[in-house]
Amino acid sequence: MTGVVDVREDQRIQRDVLAQLAWDAQLQPNEIGVSVDQGVVTLTGIVDGAARSWAATRSAQRVRGVRAVADEIEVRLPGTPGRTDAEVALAASRALEWDSFVPAERLDVTVANGWLMLRGEVEFGWQRRAAEGELRRLDGVRGLTNLIEVRPPAAAVADRLRRDVQRALMRTLGAERVTVEVDGDTLVLAGVVRSWWEREQVERVAWSAPGVRAVHDQILVGG
Repeated sequence: MTGVVDVREDQRIQRDVLAQLAWDAQLQPNEIGVSVDQGVVTLTGIVDGAARSWAATRSAQRVRGVRAVADEIEVRLPGTPGRTDAEVALAASRALEWDSFVPAERLDVTVANGWLMLRGEVEFGWQRRAAEGELRRLDGVRGLTNLIEVRPPAAAVADRLRRDVQRALMRTLGAERVTVEVDGDTLVLAGVVRSWWEREQVERVAWSAPGVRAVHDQILVGG
């Protein structure tokens, strides 16, 4: 009986993911294939930029019951002449400069065959995430590797950091099922949340805490 229930749940998730992808204005109708096995969603297809692949993954993660997403989407840039690597690099530099929350002067971008390599140092984890988010949306980008290091200006006090992050999670999500441990300047998150959206929000809160250099996310998505 459990097997039948699992199959029906996978079918329900598949329908919901397809509906979510169709709802997303960033995607073209029917360009992404979806299969589901025990709550693990596999996305296939061909898109014309990394931004669409990223948008498809994010859309699938928002669906209730999704345990994990395997992105097997191929990014294939249009055959017509598009942006050169030099043009993509220039657009990336300008995008970072226009974002007032990102220290563009401390970051370096290189491009090879449409793939961006992002290096440098920032003081906060959310700045690292913001920089990546800006560049993923650019035309002509096939993919991105984020090698930015987080170097806090001051060492964190473990007890205070854990307490502050836990309180922030309670204020924003009521995440009483998430535990926070501190190992030096690294936060270790564990527990269970109801959706990938909640998991992402927990990680966002953790990265926003002063003094955090790394976040190890061990949170499970469940009921």
